[in-house]
Amino acid sequence: MYVVTGATGNTGSVVANRLLDAGKKVRVIVRSAEKGAAFAKRGAEVAVADLNDEKALEAAIKDAEGLYLLSPPDLTTKSFIAERKLLTESIAKTIQRANVKHVVLLSSVAAQHASGTGPILTVHNAEEQLRASGVPTTFVRAAYFVENWGGVIAVAKKDGVLPSFLPEGLRIPMVASRDIGVVAAQALLDGPRGSRVIELAGPRDASPADVATAVGKLLGRPVRVVEAPLDAVVPTFASFGVSENVAGLFREMYAGVASGVVRFDGRGESARGTTTVEEALRPFV
Repeated sequence: MYVVTGATGNTGSVVANRLLDAGKKVRVIVRSAEKGAAFAKRGAEVAVADLNDEKALEAAIKDAEGLYLLSPPDLTTKSFIAERKLLTESIAKTIQRANVKHVVLLSSVAAQHASGTGPILTVHNAEEQLRASGVPTTFVRAAYFVENWGGVIAVAKKDGVLPSFLPEGLRIPMVASRDIGVVAAQALLDGPRGSRVIELAGPRDASPADVATAVGKLLGRPVRVVEAPLDAVVPTFASFGVSENVAGLFREMYAGVASGVVRFDGRGESARGTTTVEEALRPFV
């Protein structure tokens, strides 16, 4: 039995469906039975549980052959790193008790660093906790999500500009969520290989200028990048309802990307997805 958390999300849904396509027994963890209805129709088991509920989580993952694990962020918390560290510590202990054979964790580029990466520190902590648990784990260190740009498509459509906290010409690894799901599902099918790291990017690195070009093609109009200063990160995120604590972490992350701190360390397996920036952003147009 393979168990998938976040099954209704962008990556988890791909993982669950790929496993079902491969003829595997799958259990999806959801917050309500209604959310798992589509997977139930495909023959998956549905477990209603919350990652904060140790008892329910343990029952849902007991003796699993493989577990896809992600930890959706709480963008309103006032103590994001500390709270998430407590949660992932609890999850790691639950996984160990439940005799899970293999975990595939959605991690992040730069998870090798213990500081200077903003919210990425949460998956650094999760990696360390899972290694300490002794459970064989594959860490899928995904690059910057292409879909992160989806939030500014409306601005591009209205004004022909793409707001960016990153330098216009800075090319960085980016990856579509679909490709993350594909690689994670294959890692589950591969089975445990000790402590495995996969550094995952899209078919080619891209800059904000490249994203603007792709968005322009989708919209059928010119789109230009407008760089915003890092000092605008916190007030901008706060205006969307994000806590000042979390907004400050995102500022640190953007600074880390621009300085080169947020990057792959080259010690893991290198993988490239197939979904282009244009393909990933088409649903947002």
